[in-house]
Amino acid sequence: MKGDSQPPDPSSETRRRMIFEDIYRRGVRDPRVLKALDDVPRELFLPAELEGEAYEDRALPVAAGQTISQPYIVAYMTDQLDVQPHHRVLEIGTGTGYQTAILARLAREVCSIERHAALYESARKRLKDMGLTNVRLRCADGTLGWPDESPFDRILITAAGPDVPETLLVQLGEGGILVAPVGDASDQRLTKVHRSGGRLIETPLIPVRFVPLIGAEGRPGD
Repeated sequence: MKGDSQPPDPSSETRRRMIFEDIYRRGVRDPRVLKALDDVPRELFLPAELEGEAYEDRALPVAAGQTISQPYIVAYMTDQLDVQPHHRVLEIGTGTGYQTAILARLAREVCSIERHAALYESARKRLKDMGLTNVRLRCADGTLGWPDESPFDRILITAAGPDVPETLLVQLGEGGILVAPVGDASDQRLTKVHRSGGRLIETPLIPVRFVPLIGAEGRPGD
């Protein structure tokens, strides 16, 4: 089961307005992606003092110096990933679990890695409470991926490194798609990588701003 249907909630009208104004009208039209966004209340993934800002189209601060991504960017990256119901997805950077929950409504299975123990624990509990049974979490260095579970049909990286880690490219299966922000603190761009016929085809996408990708194949950190 990928999560019990949610009862009506007071934020649904605001959420649908945000989806139409900030996502649909900006070009994300896949009905499965839009429904997944509608099914996941963003306020559940925010500190209590920020719940009132859940449907503003901007990134917001969360624990451990991290952020929850702007809704449009979440939608855009998900759309570019083109997740199908039979796919297994690797997510690098669970964070609060918001993107994870959206992917879980689209994929057969999501394997997600978070390096911050506090974020990992809170996301694990939150996703469990939502009834998502097709999600597996690990607290580890995301730049090294999850080799025991590879290859993956799709890989999503939610932090920016100087390059896409080679170890993660190795874990992308034939026909697979990887989407990641690449660049430094002041100049980042989403990059889409498609593995086809044994070749890796890179396509530059839109400029973005993400927290740094920390790890053995990313940037140095604590």
